[in-house]
Amino acid sequence: MKSLQNAASPFEAMNTPGLGQAGYVMEWVIDPAHYCAAHERVTRRALAERIAALQGMQYFGAVSRRPPPRGPLYFIPSDTVEGHRAQAIGIRSEQDFFGGAVPFPYVATKAISHPLHDAQAERPHEWVESFAPRVARCVLPGTTAFSEADARRAGRDLLRGGDVRIKPVRATGGNGQTVVQDEVSLDDTLARVPDIASEGVVLERNLRAPRTLSIGQVKVGPLTMSYYGLQRTTQNHRGEWVYGGSDLTAVRGPFDALTRLALKPSLRLAIDQAAVFHAAVVESFPGFLASRINYDVAQGQDRSGLRHSGVLEQSWRVGGATGAEVAALEVFKSQPERSLVRASCFEVFGETELPPGACVNYSGDDPEVGRLTKYSFVDAHVDAA
Repeated sequence: MKSLQNAASPFEAMNTPGLGQAGYVMEWVIDPAHYCAAHERVTRRALAERIAALQGMQYFGAVSRRPPPRGPLYFIPSDTVEGHRAQAIGIRSEQDFFGGAVPFPYVATKAISHPLHDAQAERPHEWVESFAPRVARCVLPGTTAFSEADARRAGRDLLRGGDVRIKPVRATGGNGQTVVQDEVSLDDTLARVPDIASEGVVLERNLRAPRTLSIGQVKVGPLTMSYYGLQRTTQNHRGEWVYGGSDLTAVRGPFDALTRLALKPSLRLAIDQAAVFHAAVVESFPGFLASRINYDVAQGQDRSGLRHSGVLEQSWRVGGATGAEVAALEVFKSQPERSLVRASCFEVFGETELPPGACVNYSGDDPEVGRLTKYSFVDAHVDAA
């Protein structure tokens, strides 16, 4: 991947350095098939308008064939961007967008979290062999495979230690995942996983009733904040348990600022694992950029009672917790004396009553998921030291 410092495009030609100047925020749809349901589009616009206000910029709309405005441009992609596309549109640094840019497509997926089964296993030609050993203590026991045969061999080895969770590498929110307990179920499930050769598949130790933590960091203009949070689940209109929001505790500064808080050992471990994982990404994949990072860390026991803690996946795009992230940033900007903010976001299926001070990012009848309300708020009744 070429350096992002030498981009040249119609968009970049209208950019000038310094996002502190008045400029324009633009949404950028990477792939209309991903993260572009009606509620996702409306939510992204609402967040884009708030991010524009944070920087004293103007929301311009979506990237299209019409000429972009002249002046500083800031992009909000719908998904993690491949580096060459970020370069082409004029993204040179983390100050130019909200999200992440990766040198190779597989880096944006769950595939990077685990090693291959052995030296003979199939792999993308850009595969970085040294990455998995660097994060081995930060993830659950598991394997990434790029062929059904490799996945079957890896799955059989993992089954000796307990149940195995099979995960499509691009699905989010637990969608498409299957837990298997024997070789017959393993083979049947793998036969139904699409695009293994091109996308890959992850096989991972299954945890029973795990707690999922979110560890993240966001940079917008001069503001940098890091946070830890706990995810909650809710039932959608089909009775499925899905992502229902997050409760975040955010502080000014990088991950080190989080570790200065009084934390339980399990939480400190999750933050350390996320920080090590992120540092390994930065050092292993030249050209990687990210202004919004979020790592899901699962903690729990496997079938034999052995406890585990590890990063499940990364998110370098507008995500489920972004409503709470933006709400916290707004407080940090408006109240320079604040060093800690607790913010929450909710996704509610069906009718709901909003708490005082809630900021609604979406409320409507989505054609795909039905009646849904997405909102965030800051808890003013906590220690804000």
